[in-house]
Amino acid sequence: MSQNYWEQRYQTADMPWEKGSPSPGLVDFLAAQPALPGETVCVPGCGTGHDAREWAKAGFRVYGYDLAPSAISLCTERTQAAGLRAEFRCADFLRDEPPFPFDWIFEHTLFCAIQPGERDLYVQAVRRWLKPSGHYLAVNYLIPDTDGPPFGTTAEEIRHRFSPHFTLKSDWVPRSYPNRTGQERIFWWQKPA
Repeated sequence: MSQNYWEQRYQTADMPWEKGSPSPGLVDFLAAQPALPGETVCVPGCGTGHDAREWAKAGFRVYGYDLAPSAISLCTERTQAAGLRAEFRCADFLRDEPPFPFDWIFEHTLFCAIQPGERDLYVQAVRRWLKPSGHYLAVNYLIPDTDGPPFGTTAEEIRHRFSPHFTLKSDWVPRSYPNRTGQERIFWWQKPA
C-alpha cells in the first residue's frame, strides 16, 4: 500500500484502526515491566500516536514513523497537547535506513497492514532498525482475512519468519480492544548481541 493510499485514508477519516487509546496489551505490558532496559523506542506505523505516547509516559525517548503526513501531524499535535515528548516523522520503515539503531521497536498491527509479499522486507527492517540485544515487541492481529488491509497471519507464520533472526522471550494473548478480544497475540523478541 502506497503513501497516497494511507494518506487518503486519513484525509477521508476512513480509519477503522483508530480506537482512541493505546493498545491495552501495551498498557498492561508497560505497567507490569517498570524497569525495562534501554532508552529509545521506534514505533513504525505509529498512526495517531497513542502507543508512542504510552511509551513516552513510561520514560522512553520515542520516535514514531508513518507513511501518511496527516498521521504525523495528528501525532505531533496530540502529543504536544498531552504535554509529552516524542518525535514523529514520515518514513518508509520497510525501505528507509534508521536514523540510529533503537533499543526497542514496538508495533501494533503493522505487520498485518502491509502487503503479504513485503513481509520479508518487514523482517529485514526490524533487524536493520534494532540494535544488537535490542527488543522487538509486536501486537499481531491473527485473523484469516486475505483481502486486507488488514491481511491475515498466524502465530505459526510469525514464529517461522522471526525465529531465525531473533530469540522469542515470551508470547501471550493480551487484553485487547473489545472487537479484537482473542484475536491478538503479543510476541516479545530479542535480537542477538
